[in-house]
Amino acid sequence: MIDLILLGCGGGMPMPNRFLSSLLISYRGRKILIDCGEGTQVSMRMCNAGFKSIDVICITHIHGDHIVGLPGLLGTIGNSGRKEPITIIGPKGITEAVNGLRVIASWLPYEINVIENPRDIIYVDNNYINKDIEISTLELDHSAPCIGYSFYLKRKPKFDPKKAAMNNVPKTIWSKLQKSQESIYFEGIEYNPEMVMGENRKGIKISMTTDTRPIEDIVEFVKKSDYFICEGTYGDDSDIEKAIKNKHMTFREAATLSKNADVKKLLLTHFSTAIAEPDIYINNAKEIFEDTIIGYDRYNITLNFEDDKNNEN
Repeated sequence: MIDLILLGCGGGMPMPNRFLSSLLISYRGRKILIDCGEGTQVSMRMCNAGFKSIDVICITHIHGDHIVGLPGLLGTIGNSGRKEPITIIGPKGITEAVNGLRVIASWLPYEINVIENPRDIIYVDNNYINKDIEISTLELDHSAPCIGYSFYLKRKPKFDPKKAAMNNVPKTIWSKLQKSQESIYFEGIEYNPEMVMGENRKGIKISMTTDTRPIEDIVEFVKKSDYFICEGTYGDDSDIEKAIKNKHMTFREAATLSKNADVKKLLLTHFSTAIAEPDIYINNAKEIFEDTIIGYDRYNITLNFEDDKNNEN
């Protein structure tokens, strides 16, 4: 199962009841963080999320409300006893930004690997995040280089004893092959996992786009996402001119993308400081896409594979 926590849903500047952009994905005891605005660490403490197990940090763009919390977080991770490398992914300029922010986090007990402006599917493997997770990116339309992220969490096929027997795989290595991603040699013969596993099963797709105008490429990028986390800087339809000028979206525009992309759920986030109560405008989204949720700090959900129930809080 996958735990999803919206740590901060604000845009621009932190508010008393709203921290800045940050999303946490937890899977098999490890974590991926998307954006690290002010308040990220506080929000993590409030929901008892551990720091030491963050393996990947994905930054959408280099605006303060999405990255200023990074140096403090890196230091806290170091103080937690982390020794393994951390991977930071981001748009053009992320390497320079990370190096600059590290002026106040110069010594860390772990290495940082930076992947700048990726174009292909990324597999991050540092013994924790591996090829069970595909990370894809999309260039967005904002006032600074900005990328959206899509995470596909694969589900392993079921063990197929008939297939194993048909392939003459010794029973003594059935369990090992189920758990392995590589071939196993037994009594001089090579056996691979495909010899004992059945058909592939559907995984879980989580996508996030912020900050951006609603470009057409987003539809294909987030298509059939189980959860689509999208910016909704402006709730009121009458703010469309502001949205265009500032390269953001309205609730209605985000909902239209969701409908066209056939996603299961839309989670709106990145609310303007001018929106004290985003719920007031929820119908502007629901008129287009019924399965819309107005995000709030520490909104969380557990996603299960296939038809298991989701637990929202």
